[in-house]
Amino acid sequence: MGERVRIRARLRRPTPAAVLLTAVAATALTGCSGFLVPAGEGERSPTPSATAPGVHADTLPPPAAPAPTADVPAQGPDPSPTATGECPASGAVVTMGEVQAVMMSRAVVLTLTNCGTKPYRVVGYPSVQALGEDGERLPVKVNPAGSMFGRDQGPKEVLLDPGLTVRSMLAWVSTKEGGELVMADALELAAAPDAGARVHPLEGHDIRYMDELNVTAWRAELPE
Repeated sequence: MGERVRIRARLRRPTPAAVLLTAVAATALTGCSGFLVPAGEGERSPTPSATAPGVHADTLPPPAAPAPTADVPAQGPDPSPTATGECPASGAVVTMGEVQAVMMSRAVVLTLTNCGTKPYRVVGYPSVQALGEDGERLPVKVNPAGSMFGRDQGPKEVLLDPGLTVRSMLAWVSTKEGGELVMADALELAAAPDAGARVHPLEGHDIRYMDELNVTAWRAELPE
């Protein structure tokens, strides 16, 4: 599975300025000019994505001011945390940070916190699923890959002590074949597919419109 490390001390978060400087530098190199990252950005080949009638990338309005995220428990067999901060049975909870905007590109930082009382084993990528108005799952592809916001360093096993965190960067990307965008009402997020999900509404954000999503592996430090 690769090198295994154990995180015991509080992790130093990179400053927002550092994240934005990195993203701006990447933008200058790519010449990005659309709503989303140009095709081929990151570490994957463009893949056609299912589409739905509606809004196209070049018709989107300027970014709206980020609204506070309200977490709604996801339906399913696993206990899910609520807005009061209840810890799920898995012992891990995933939260979504504020929208980061560079030019017309969008990304958010996902944070996995060990909210339990025992060490939590982390390896791989977050579980991300776009949801429609009625909670139905939408055909939005999620790629384990980097973007202009950071390079995916790949999975690395971490034994996370209670109260500590790891992070991932979730970015909105486009493909040449993407065409019109799918409109989602929420994202269902979890530390892993079987770890108990949490639903994060997207109302009020232009990130409701998506072609594909790129997500980096869980790491102690954000990708550069």
